[in-house]
Amino acid sequence: MMLLEIKNLHATVGDKEILKGINLSIGAGEVHAVMGPNGAGKSTLAAVLTGRPGYEVTEGSVLFGGQDLLAMAPEERAWAGLFLSFQYPVEIPGVTITSFMKAAVNAKRKAAGLPELKAAEFLQLMKEKMALVQMKPEFAKREVNVGFSGGEKKRNEIFQMALLDPTLSILDETDSGLDVDALKIVADGVNALRSPSKSAIIVTHYHKLLEYVQPDYVHVLKAGRIVKTGGRELIEAIEAKGFDQF
Repeated sequence: MMLLEIKNLHATVGDKEILKGINLSIGAGEVHAVMGPNGAGKSTLAAVLTGRPGYEVTEGSVLFGGQDLLAMAPEERAWAGLFLSFQYPVEIPGVTITSFMKAAVNAKRKAAGLPELKAAEFLQLMKEKMALVQMKPEFAKREVNVGFSGGEKKRNEIFQMALLDPTLSILDETDSGLDVDALKIVADGVNALRSPSKSAIIVTHYHKLLEYVQPDYVHVLKAGRIVKTGGRELIEAIEAKGFDQF
């Protein structure tokens, strides 16, 4: 089953064209790595797929589960099962992780026609997912990302992903700024969520995360286009000779 189908996707930011004809198909249960140098369009692709304001699609189509993704509002995309782990997670002062995630989970359930989780049910679910990413229970009472280290912010992102249980997760430079221990915890969380029905796009310019999360396919994005697709051999080639070889 094909989960995501991107055809001839062009997108601009302001007057500058960033994506120049992206073609990418992702099947259910597949993990795809999108690698490329800074400025290649990797984060723009993630932003366009999740509906971030300021990005204009000028040509092409995107189907998500057979639906026109580009016609959906950002929250509708999230309700449909799309999740973005930000490169730079934002702080939300005055809002605890518990209240933030309870609202997010119940909004998704409501969109699916399901009843809201009772307080005890939600707290049990949250406890299970926090254990999955080795997050200390006291973090539940803290304000979202306020005073968090870089690694704690990224771990919180993976916790949110685990709790929302998306169909397609987009990890935009999730490995940026992580030490080895934090990187391993993030990778363990991602791997724990892999299943035949869940897919992921890992956006990175660094190979380290991909030593822990094994992608099914690797794509090289350069100057707004996918210029090469393959398997792990591409990661090894990039590590040896960089992106200039493509």
